[in-house]
Amino acid sequence: MHFLALGELIELLTLGAALGFFGGLFGIGGGIIAIPMLVLAFGMEQALAQGTSLAMMVPILAMGLWRYSRKRPIPWKSAIWIGLLASITTWLVAHFATQLQPDILRGVFGAFLLLLSAQMLLAKHRHESEPVHSRLDQRLLPMVGVAAGTSMGLLGVGGGLVATPLLMGLFGQRQALAQSLSMALVTPCAVVALGTYSYADCVDWSMGLPLAIGGLLTVSAGVAAAHKLPERQMRMLFAVMLICTSVWLLIKPYIVG
Repeated sequence: MHFLALGELIELLTLGAALGFFGGLFGIGGGIIAIPMLVLAFGMEQALAQGTSLAMMVPILAMGLWRYSRKRPIPWKSAIWIGLLASITTWLVAHFATQLQPDILRGVFGAFLLLLSAQMLLAKHRHESEPVHSRLDQRLLPMVGVAAGTSMGLLGVGGGLVATPLLMGLFGQRQALAQSLSMALVTPCAVVALGTYSYADCVDWSMGLPLAIGGLLTVSAGVAAAHKLPERQMRMLFAVMLICTSVWLLIKPYIVG
């Protein structure tokens, strides 16, 4: 932990504000953007960047979840089961992830996100008045938590990026509801991960807290925008973000080393 100069503090507050808005807009915590920024702009080691980003993500996710629940009722029974399975999976997978090759995992995950984004961009437009059909039994909904928890355990991020497309594509959830359920499962996962990183002394609280404060100032605006944008536009924006994320994951080993 170190003391920040005024310029660094303003930088972090501004970055946190941008991440908070996009986190609220897309139902994620913003860590997928914060981690590369902390590595490239601030020269952090990968583990420290991931832990510090979690310090920002937890309050932003909690605020976003609260705002989503006020805008539209969340099916808490499903949300609790999804969040519980996701948290347990995150904790279990994280213990094995340190023994695996991270570059290969990032490559596989990046390719997976590219496929998801392509599916979302090519999907037929559906009007709000049209019925939503689920491809799977709704009783299998908590299993989305296993998929998202696996991503959180392996990479420290990505739970929301995995959960939202699965909830929409396989279980027929609307974009806004899928993102609110995604926040419900990612929030406890982030708490579990933050505790693990903090115990390992891999969190720079002097940087994570300003990021969190900046994010809390704008996450409500992102949530409000998410409920005003047309679903097709939201789908396209989310798909573009998936593409950017997957490209970063694929090229990161060649940039950071």
